[in-house]
Amino acid sequence: MSETLTATTPALATPARTDAPMLQVRGVKTFYGNIMALRGVDVDVYKGEIVTLIGSNGAGKSTLMMTIFGQPRPREGSILFEGRDITQVPTHEIAHLKIAQSPEGRRIFPRMSVFENLQMGAAVDGFAHFDADLEKVFVLFPRLKERINQRGGTLSGGEQQMLAIGRALMSRPRLLMLDEPSLGLAPLVVRQIFDAIRELNRTEGLTVFLVEQNAFHALKLAHRGYVLVNGAITLSGEGRELLERPEVRAAYLEGGAH
Repeated sequence: MSETLTATTPALATPARTDAPMLQVRGVKTFYGNIMALRGVDVDVYKGEIVTLIGSNGAGKSTLMMTIFGQPRPREGSILFEGRDITQVPTHEIAHLKIAQSPEGRRIFPRMSVFENLQMGAAVDGFAHFDADLEKVFVLFPRLKERINQRGGTLSGGEQQMLAIGRALMSRPRLLMLDEPSLGLAPLVVRQIFDAIRELNRTEGLTVFLVEQNAFHALKLAHRGYVLVNGAITLSGEGRELLERPEVRAAYLEGGAH
């Protein structure tokens, strides 16, 4: 059973909620064959929040992200988005509900140019606001504008991550799901990525569900966080308070057990 924390700093406290969560995960159990990867996971993400899920490698973070997006399906439990049960909805239909995913490992189209990759993202929205959205992405990530005609596969790791996020944003999502956006990137690039996420949330109210191994950056950024250990939520609470928890510091911030 997870332990829910109460914020001690008023500036960080989340007000009492009267609305339903935008994303509601309840009792989700996901299996790979006979191996249970998620053990009854409960997660809430409210409109306008940045919520992070941290945990060590192999804890089940990416499995939860993929389960929300329909691959694989949970064997038990439910997933609701804006009140609609999407537990069994096909992945392509989930994308049309305005949930965008930037998956682990970036997975851009390496043979396509930066421009063509961004076009692929805009296709979900029917290219209705293509020029305006393209300009927003270029303001957020100026490096992509400099590389507009370059093939995705020839970009640096950081540039590919910017492109993956930019492609997701081109669909005008109501919920942006990011899986390990800092993975394998230099500290300066990581800071740029997290600054961009913060800016999107601050200026546009974009709701973000962030899966991360980099607990320090993720919990500093997030309004709320969850800790996943061996497929189960063990802690939840305000992001900055979780940063101060001794067990979180020992496991994820001070070179302790991973």
